[in-house]
Amino acid sequence: MKTSDTDPRRSLLTAHDVFLLREGTHGRLYLKLGCHLAADGAHFAVWAPNARQVSVVGDFNGWDRRAHPLRSREDSCGVWEGFVPGVQAGAAYKYALSGDHGAAWHKADPFAFAAELPPATASRATALDYEWHDGDWMARRARANALDAPMSIYEVHLGSWRRGSDGRFLDYRAAAHALAAYVQQTGFTHVELLPVMEHPFYGSWGYQTTGYFAPSARYGSPQDFMAFVDILHQAGIGVILDWVPSHFPTDAHGLAAFDGTHLFEHQDPRQGFHPEWKSSIFNYGRNEVRAFLLSSALFWLEQYHVDGLRVDAVASMLYLDYARDEGQWLANRYGGHENLEAIEFLRLLSQSVYRDHPDVQLIAEESTAWPMVSRPTYVGGLGFGLKWNMGWMHDTLRYFGQDPLFRRHHHNTITFSLIYAFHENFVLPLSHDEVVHGKGSLIGRMPGDTWQQFANLRLLLGYMWTHPGKKLLFMGGEFGQRREWTHEAELEWWVLQFPEHAGAQRWIGDLNRVYRAERALHALDFAPSGFQWIDCNDADNSVLAYVRCAGGARPVAVVCNFTPVPHRDYAVGVPQGGRWLELLNSDATLYGGSGMGNLGAVDAAPVRAHGRAHSLTLTLPPLSILVLAPDV
Repeated sequence: MKTSDTDPRRSLLTAHDVFLLREGTHGRLYLKLGCHLAADGAHFAVWAPNARQVSVVGDFNGWDRRAHPLRSREDSCGVWEGFVPGVQAGAAYKYALSGDHGAAWHKADPFAFAAELPPATASRATALDYEWHDGDWMARRARANALDAPMSIYEVHLGSWRRGSDGRFLDYRAAAHALAAYVQQTGFTHVELLPVMEHPFYGSWGYQTTGYFAPSARYGSPQDFMAFVDILHQAGIGVILDWVPSHFPTDAHGLAAFDGTHLFEHQDPRQGFHPEWKSSIFNYGRNEVRAFLLSSALFWLEQYHVDGLRVDAVASMLYLDYARDEGQWLANRYGGHENLEAIEFLRLLSQSVYRDHPDVQLIAEESTAWPMVSRPTYVGGLGFGLKWNMGWMHDTLRYFGQDPLFRRHHHNTITFSLIYAFHENFVLPLSHDEVVHGKGSLIGRMPGDTWQQFANLRLLLGYMWTHPGKKLLFMGGEFGQRREWTHEAELEWWVLQFPEHAGAQRWIGDLNRVYRAERALHALDFAPSGFQWIDCNDADNSVLAYVRCAGGARPVAVVCNFTPVPHRDYAVGVPQGGRWLELLNSDATLYGGSGMGNLGAVDAAPVRAHGRAHSLTLTLPPLSILVLAPDV
């Protein structure tokens, strides 16, 4: 029987690594655990403190668990390790573990850098060598990711954005070239990918993750995904990854009951099982689990050069009673419903990310009113850079779903967001969650006939792009896809032959162009001084008017008409006199509108309106937004 070389000199784990692992602060366990190739084989190490025996099985030993047993470290940190000669890149492997009664089970490597193509479930021995060409982007991305920079995010599910002519997935490299060209055309600053970490069930969209260190083999190799990021960076586009530290699937090859015990998850289902998602919940009170998740987050930032992480389902982490009825959850030590261990982990996460990578963004999908999500930990916050504004999303879609005839009765719904707009550093999301599960498409949620639906869509996007906060739009929304999103097919690109769809796409490109060019529209997104109401009270006409501003930049005035009734000679007070240019008019024929407007410019007369010394007399087209700025 062959045995592993257990020479301690082969060990990658130092005494300091063990200390940090036990402390829960080790952020680079991926350099120490898992499979690491060498010239003559591979070093394997896995955390399985309650197993009685652990061995490596794979292509290289006929999947014989007797061939290469691992050694349990004498320092009792729970790590099994050993060197297996002859292992080559691409070899499939798993860990064979056994308990007190001798029964063995196979598990994929929690730290694997690659996995077999699903539905196969083994890990693959892989090196992460790659020659990067994104030095220019990396040198300037601090500016691109800054809180006062324009951030317009195109949210993408890689398997259903585009597909090949045969209906198959594009690989990472082909998708990168096509996506970079499209994002440059439409003017977005960043791409955010639904989870690309390996997941056994494609229909989970990546949210049931098993490979916390492995990009999905559905689209190619780790090097192919590195090339994906590299290509987008060379095109001047940031890459944000959706990351799921809130739960994991119970698949037999994954993390659940890893060493025969509830190692990564809580044992009590009132803490360890998610009733909605039918998945396991991480035990954030276990130090080694915190180190595992922290290492995963830093891994994608460091090994794949990604520019940010959108942390999924933060609310489910914060509340012990999330999605649970009375009696189905356990209170914390103070009798409350806050998950104190998860709060501690999230603060550790944000502190570690911004300490080591101050030029990236950590974004929380947090759907409640938990205070100070995007405030520093030293003042009691969670330390995220940005937070999704779910309240704005729900209110805005509810308002736009109203027949314009009745919008006057719901005026406060569309203005309410400005009461709390600066409590957090908000991202305004119109995400994938709003176009699935019977909700229909974004255009399908707009009332009226086809013309009114597209006018409403252009108005919605214009209002979103001029409202304080960074922007996120799910793919297909930019051209008014009719069909509800499905992960089983590519977007309805064929509809761009119709002028109303092409016009909507053209509109988003011009919105992004103006948004990026005008500092007033992005520099003070998170400060009250960056926004002023002109008039928020004209409910009878369903009209809103406001000004975006930033020191040293020209102000931008915005007027929204939420009804199909045009208004002529409508007075709007503005901050200064002189000629004002009509930077954008969503009713222009270029976008599919009726062509009503102000001939490109209008002079501000010295006539008081809305408490200002000068005013514009405007024609407000039906279901439209006007964006104006001084001609300076």
